[in-house]
Amino acid sequence: MNRHVNVTDLDLRQDLAAAFRWTARLDLHEAVANHFSLAVNPTGTRFLINPNGRHFSRITASSLVEIDATDPATMSRPDAPDPTAWGLHGAIHRACPHARCVMHVHSAHATVLASLADSRLPAIDQNSAMFFDRHVVDDHYGGMAFEAEGARCASLLSDPKLVAMVMGNHGVLVIGRTVAEAFNRLYYFERAAETYIRALQTGRPLRILPDAVAEKTAQEWEAYPGFAEAHLRELRAILDAEDPAYAA
Repeated sequence: MNRHVNVTDLDLRQDLAAAFRWTARLDLHEAVANHFSLAVNPTGTRFLINPNGRHFSRITASSLVEIDATDPATMSRPDAPDPTAWGLHGAIHRACPHARCVMHVHSAHATVLASLADSRLPAIDQNSAMFFDRHVVDDHYGGMAFEAEGARCASLLSDPKLVAMVMGNHGVLVIGRTVAEAFNRLYYFERAAETYIRALQTGRPLRILPDAVAEKTAQEWEAYPGFAEAHLRELRAILDAEDPAYAA
């Protein structure tokens, strides 16, 4: 990276790099696929994204690539991102300025959920209630997320209330105002999906929360002071001690 990195930009990069490293530790990633992006300008069209073909466990703050979703020459750059990253994340950053941070993975339990005929996540516990009436299911998978498919997916996230998308036959995508918020949602969506899948495996009836209680719990999650920030801060503290290369 040739350009000067100021303190604010460096901190954003380190947050995102830490999220990549921790996602790899949790085994939520897949090979050298999957992508995270973070808007760095007020309109959200300039964003950081992982370099093409780099394993999540090797990403550093300085290796993140900054691109412009409105620049048609992006894929001609020598450091061009993966074309599906450009197709999906570029489309979201163009169409959804509220989606400052976008995280997409093929994590095991969320992808199992995405493979069911009914991919909705019911509010059966406190964690799944976080996403009550706040996730959308894409039922029309049309192939890999190149530009046309990415634009179609982005159109499903126009409502700022929606913070997660179950990408049918594909995986999961979460958005947030910050890296901390998006990563916290990614973590909890996978936990909630695992609880739901394991509950289904028992074959016994589900204890589904009443809508009013689920909505109340979702609002309480949204208002919980500093939770997502504390989560990421602790993960960075662990990485600082055990794997400090992420911050370089």
